[in-house]
Amino acid sequence: MSQRTAVDLNKAYLLLNHGPVTLVSSAAGERRNVMAASWAMPLDFDPPKVAVVIDRSTLTRELVEASGEFVLNIPSLRIAETVLQAGSVSGREGDKLAALEITTSPASAVGAPLVEGCLGWLECRVIPEPENQRKYDLFVAEVVAAWADPAVFSNGRWSFQDGEKRTIHYRAGGHFFATGDGFEV
Repeated sequence: MSQRTAVDLNKAYLLLNHGPVTLVSSAAGERRNVMAASWAMPLDFDPPKVAVVIDRSTLTRELVEASGEFVLNIPSLRIAETVLQAGSVSGREGDKLAALEITTSPASAVGAPLVEGCLGWLECRVIPEPENQRKYDLFVAEVVAAWADPAVFSNGRWSFQDGEKRTIHYRAGGHFFATGDGFEV
């Protein structure tokens, strides 16, 4: 099980501020799913909000619309191959989480699961914006709980030391890069 410590909601935006790829996990009834999403970002501070693009053709979208909830999971370099597969395989043919051997844990405030092997987690409730959802596939949500791996995130800052405990960024065509060295100006 991943190490997790609560992140103050007024600092939750810092988990996404550097633009990592995310895994969007969702659940409604007995169905669960996960998809990769690079177009996710912090949107507001108080209450904390995020925005994420979830294509209308996905099972994740169907489950998010049914439940009004999702989790933005911030994966580590260690699970980059799983992230690529989660973005390449449909959950409509079966249980994608089981097929990709993705381990999950229950979230604290929403029904969608937390994906293990990640470094940060934002539990979110959708703020209905039907026009934006229909026209742009854009979902706005309030962050209702946030968590991070204390080995790499504390006092509102990421600190990447271990090679595999770094967030990743998707460039396209199966190409990623890992978050590099931080510096202060």
